[in-house]
Amino acid sequence: MWLPYDSSFVILIPAMIFALYAQSKVKNTFAKFLRVAARKGYTGREVARSILDQHHLFDVPVELTEGYLSDHYDPRSRVLRLSREVYQGTSVAAVSVAAHEVGHALQHANGYAPLSWRNAIFPIARFGSSMAWVFVIAGFIFDSLGMIDLGILLFTAAVLFQVVTLPVEFNASSRALQLLSTNGFLVDDEVPASKKVLNAAALTYVAAMATAVAQLLRLILLRNRRS
Repeated sequence: MWLPYDSSFVILIPAMIFALYAQSKVKNTFAKFLRVAARKGYTGREVARSILDQHHLFDVPVELTEGYLSDHYDPRSRVLRLSREVYQGTSVAAVSVAAHEVGHALQHANGYAPLSWRNAIFPIARFGSSMAWVFVIAGFIFDSLGMIDLGILLFTAAVLFQVVTLPVEFNASSRALQLLSTNGFLVDDEVPASKKVLNAAALTYVAAMATAVAQLLRLILLRNRRS
């Protein structure tokens, strides 16, 4: 049978509301501080390139990428990619996001353990997130607890990835604030605004973890009811 719609669905509601709030918070906060020019006038690219060079990461390029809030550091290619608003922008939001992504590059270069764990888990988590529901739904259709259990196990890998992501993101934000302040990219009274941008971004990862955990708990509850 198909996954039932029953009272267990209420487990997801708080996490879903939290996720919607987090998405709205990061978009509104980023948009707000995208309009606030950082008084030192550095672009996101200049901030990223300067910090990378300071830490002897001359071989890590800073590239322009399309998309809104598409900024990321790719540990496989060792490339830092910034969206147009961040790459060319001189706002508090732009330099904050750029410094955050550089924080990931520094984590990679320094062998930061949680990042290594996340990179190791990623292939399993990607497979688990895409295939878990195939096994769970097939298990309900064919009345197979074994298939349901396999689906739950695969989904657990995806949840673990979300859990490990939290210290990685919080650490990158902490590094960013310190780098922006100590290197003079922001003046002291701009740091609180930068922190708001980074905290809003971090909230989306907390929401993603909460949603994944809630979904896992629901799957376990449904499985136990079936046994």
